[in-house]
Amino acid sequence: MKLRSANSVAAALFSAALVFSPLAGSAQDLKKINISYQPSLYWALPFYIAAEKGWWKQVGLDASFVTFPAGAPQVAAAQAGSWDVGGTGSVPAVLGAARFGLVTVGVTNDESKTNALMARGDKVEAIQKNPASLKGQKLLLTTNSTVDYAARNCLAKWGLKSSDMQFVNLGQAQIISAVMSNNGDVVGVWAPHTYTLEEKAGAKVLCSGADAGAMVPGALVVRPAFAKENPDEVAKVLAVYVRGWSWAKAHPKEAREMAKRFYAAGGVEASDNAIDQEFALRPTYSLAEELRLMDRTKGASELDGWLTRIGGFMADVGTIPSAPEPKSYVDDSFLKKVAADPKLKAFATEFDKTN
Repeated sequence: MKLRSANSVAAALFSAALVFSPLAGSAQDLKKINISYQPSLYWALPFYIAAEKGWWKQVGLDASFVTFPAGAPQVAAAQAGSWDVGGTGSVPAVLGAARFGLVTVGVTNDESKTNALMARGDKVEAIQKNPASLKGQKLLLTTNSTVDYAARNCLAKWGLKSSDMQFVNLGQAQIISAVMSNNGDVVGVWAPHTYTLEEKAGAKVLCSGADAGAMVPGALVVRPAFAKENPDEVAKVLAVYVRGWSWAKAHPKEAREMAKRFYAAGGVEASDNAIDQEFALRPTYSLAEELRLMDRTKGASELDGWLTRIGGFMADVGTIPSAPEPKSYVDDSFLKKVAADPKLKAFATEFDKTN
């Protein structure tokens, strides 16, 4: 399989033997599709599992991959047609919807507990006793991201304004380096970088999105033109994705081993404890659960509510002029196509007895 990287991730990440399935036609019938994600992130694991297991060919897709260090450059690249379908954070998903018409077609995971404000171990107790002591301090984080959203909610929980701290926009790798070299006391990071700072720098979590009451979902997104022209292929990607999570739940030991290899390929050497925390702290969803989160039969869906709040935050801080209405960019029709196709549904739910 073909992997291109926007940040020099190992080119052999998704090499795997492919197997035949009645869902697919001959090799020349495979539909080329380019999938984007961010390396060494938990929610991208189903893409890797699918490549290792040969599932892309089973649904008639010839998948290649492109990676980005964060969501903002990822969604910007969609406008140029650099990728077709991808996974990203909910903040970049809303940004992409507002600026480029990006369509949200599913949820990757609940990452509320793994987007967090952290501080050096010797600073934590004092900050917890007096959060106002953060006023005037620098906060190193990646702006226009899920951790930006979580951090601002944490500050609000403590009665602080975003303007009370000096936000310094850095990539996650830069933040890790700053903390390791004693050049950062308070930072905003997402997993697995949270575990890296805990284990290698003695940092501790001050507040997560969950602590601040901020739901932080991840999003499966599609370029609008690709969604319009290739609805069947979008549905196949979603079927592969939810199959990946249900397989992981049915094979926990092998899934953890694959996660370690996946993270290592992206440049992150995760400990066994870190991998265990990833699986414990980040709920994922079956086909039926995805459809429930996006169900509008009784009004706005649960996902609509989460994204409305995130869009409001982005408008408040000036990232976008106004929050787009979720109904304008959240589309459950592709998941419904999976559920309505007996063969595709059987493929998607083979390891999940709840569907």
